[in-house]
Amino acid sequence: MIEILATGVAGVGAEVVSPYGRRHAFAGTPREGRFRIGSLTKTFTAVVALQLADLKLDSLVRYWLPEVARDITVRDLLRHTSRLLDPKIPALTSAEGYQAERLRSYTPEELAGVALRLGTAPEKWSYANTNYLLTAMIIERITGRCWAAEITDRIIRPLGLDATSAPGESPFVPCPHARGWASFGTETPLDVTLLNPSMAVGSGALISSVRDLSVFYAALLGGELLLRARLAEMTATVPADAIGIEGARYGLGLAELPLPGGGRFFSHFGELLGYHAWAGVTADGSRTAVVYVTGDVTGTTMDAMSALIQGGVSGTR
Repeated sequence: MIEILATGVAGVGAEVVSPYGRRHAFAGTPREGRFRIGSLTKTFTAVVALQLADLKLDSLVRYWLPEVARDITVRDLLRHTSRLLDPKIPALTSAEGYQAERLRSYTPEELAGVALRLGTAPEKWSYANTNYLLTAMIIERITGRCWAAEITDRIIRPLGLDATSAPGESPFVPCPHARGWASFGTETPLDVTLLNPSMAVGSGALISSVRDLSVFYAALLGGELLLRARLAEMTATVPADAIGIEGARYGLGLAELPLPGGGRFFSHFGELLGYHAWAGVTADGSRTAVVYVTGDVTGTTMDAMSALIQGGVSGTR
């Protein structure tokens, strides 16, 4: 915690859970406060997709979404091997864009249309929010219900995740919450807590807490949310060098990362304008570590967050 705060972030919250109990700490953030979890949302979306018996991972996406005229599979979406790209979102890239468009609403169809008119990524494994936007659209086509309703009924309510929500187009973070800050490369941090997250449906829109995320990842790897065969599909990984961590691999909504002393763990990092979160969990779900910060992060911040996660899942912290 101290090492993370020393990097200049506005606040930090963390929790480590093991068979021996739960330890948590907060500084500059409310105890059990809610925050935008960014791309940790992808794990939730992948779980819902894998719960759908009608969804075949190797079926072409255009079977469900005829507008996607590319030879990519559902597995490609969940594994980030589709080579799709992301449209630019002005509210996320500059102070001026944020002030002008922080309340703007996007539809999935609108964002998908823009993304599909872009080119393709040069590398086979290439991280893109568009993959999970399209996954959310497939979930809706199969179930006849919106992505948020499926997340709520299949994960949030069964696990009792009281601090977790899919906010739709609401720009507010429920109280108690940490405030998000971003400087957009300037010397003046801007309060960016207020944001319509509709641009992140499926990929980064959820709000949660460290406690709820600990429960979710433990339940997932502990076998409570997926059939054994589906969980095996989720945790089968491919090299993902673009993550920027040597030896990183990626499955279906989960990264697999090495531990310094040997061994590996499952993880995901997430950010959405002013909030940065990281979760780690052992392969059997017996240990979890979750940390989030508000404000801008540096490489040093990321190193300190990584050290906390690694220590938590390995039992050295």
